[in-house]
Amino acid sequence: MNDDQDLVRRALRGDQGAFEMIVRRYQQPVLNYVGRMVRERELALDISQDVFLKVYAGLRSYRPQYKFSTWLFKVASNYMIDYWRKKKIATRSLDHGFDDGEDCPPIQVAADEPSVARQYELRELRGKLEAAIAELPPALRELFVWRHVNGLSYEEMAEIKGIPVGTVKNRVFLAKEMLKTILEGKP
Repeated sequence: MNDDQDLVRRALRGDQGAFEMIVRRYQQPVLNYVGRMVRERELALDISQDVFLKVYAGLRSYRPQYKFSTWLFKVASNYMIDYWRKKKIATRSLDHGFDDGEDCPPIQVAADEPSVARQYELRELRGKLEAAIAELPPALRELFVWRHVNGLSYEEMAEIKGIPVGTVKNRVFLAKEMLKTILEGKP
């Protein structure tokens, strides 16, 4: 967005309000991404705050010829990579099974006041979907969330991860297929 670049310029000149606007605009998408990666709300809030501190500290390294949101998610992705390295998160083979029952932040649904029965159905569906997303390996979960929750393009995701667009498309497809298999196996 051109507006983002204007906010960055203003923030670099010391306009704190401009950076607050950046945070307000991207706080929820970053929290959605981080929350689905760590699957713990309080930790996701802390990490999101740290990501914005890194963004603020590194604002001078942003290049205006690139989309700001792409750069922001690259910072968030790098932060998550560092976080997992420090935690020494075990990796899993795609052929390996996954544990059930882990808490995740809920998917946000627009409040258009559905009936009580519909609210219950949506809550059940959200729970099943969140549980299924949590079962994806982190690398696939990350790309799936960026594409289908944050609405990033394949090109933006490829730029963030530094991998070919075809690889991104393949991994998003694989994530969808795994979700389908997971969801078909759940009552």
